[in-house]
Amino acid sequence: MRSSVNTVTIARDDAAGDTVPAALFDLAWEPPVPGRRRVLSNWNDYIAMASEVVGRFHGQFKIAHFDYRHPARLQPGTVRRLKRPYRVNVAYADWGPPDAPLVICCGGVASVAMRFNYLASDLKADFRLVCMDWVGRGRSGWLAAEADYSLATYAEQLRQMIQHLGDRPATVLGSSLGGSAAIEVAARQPKLIERLILNDVGPHIAARRRRRRAETLSRHYVFREPADMLRRVGASQKNDGPVSDDVRFNLTFHQTRWSEEEGGRVYRHDVRALQAYRRDAQKSLQQWDQWRHVRCPILLIHGMQSDVLFAATIRRMSRGKDLTLMHLPDTGHAPLLADRNQISFVRDWLLGNACAEREWTVLHSVPREPHSVMSRPFAPCSALG
Repeated sequence: MRSSVNTVTIARDDAAGDTVPAALFDLAWEPPVPGRRRVLSNWNDYIAMASEVVGRFHGQFKIAHFDYRHPARLQPGTVRRLKRPYRVNVAYADWGPPDAPLVICCGGVASVAMRFNYLASDLKADFRLVCMDWVGRGRSGWLAAEADYSLATYAEQLRQMIQHLGDRPATVLGSSLGGSAAIEVAARQPKLIERLILNDVGPHIAARRRRRRAETLSRHYVFREPADMLRRVGASQKNDGPVSDDVRFNLTFHQTRWSEEEGGRVYRHDVRALQAYRRDAQKSLQQWDQWRHVRCPILLIHGMQSDVLFAATIRRMSRGKDLTLMHLPDTGHAPLLADRNQISFVRDWLLGNACAEREWTVLHSVPREPHSVMSRPFAPCSALG
């Protein structure tokens, strides 16, 4: 059953390019967090917890890299005589058999490849999952100039990633920004993407939502105590769904790194990339022209408390498309996809085992088992960097 939440009514904002008038869910809304809350008083306790929570995936994947070639046409801030293509190292986590059907997972504007650990771990028996860090995030290198970070750049990175993996059609799972980049590639080079999973994102994202998100992200944070970091990152993840502290911790750990110079943990990203997003977020994102050219089968995942994906957007997206819709209650933007019921639905859709119905609401599964009773080796501290 859907939770009862307050909404605030917003007016149409033609000046900002907003095309979907709708009610926004109360920004103070937060889903319940199942299980016990973790209280960590120092960084030694934090690393000890990481060896258990993050360590459950130790040895299940490998970190690989490829050279992304950033073209001169995507360097708008560089003077013409200095424009040259240059290479940037891109990192990705590679799960599952190399000859299995390929699924490429792309996260949001401030996300990292390890966001998809639970999904990839549960699907790796049937698929090869490649989870990519965007340039300027995670373990990938940084671009030379702030203006080089753009949606066109991320679409080009995704295109080159597919080519690097064998230049054969792939299924792409895109969360938020990852979905926007995937729409661009699917529209312009349809032979590269055979199926598309859009995680709470469509061809329209309202300017007011983009601006609010950008103002939150585009700052440099230094966390000198675990409690401050878990509180801050937990607040930013409140819309991801009713996930346990362990699931949230996995993302928190991989989104940050220890900085000796700062004396604390900092985000694993180039703050210029998020400042570039803030620049672009002053207007709505409109991809309806590209959407008309997307012909592949689509699984659309909708957080039912999302302030990004509106009902009117979903209706318009569905017209003339091979689209399956998966609703997630008590979830905003964007679902973490760590829930076993959600992963089971994704697996069935990928395997072609879904029922004839094209619209489903997926109830939450019971929380994953506590790590303390699991007979698995945990990662040594040296492997957690």
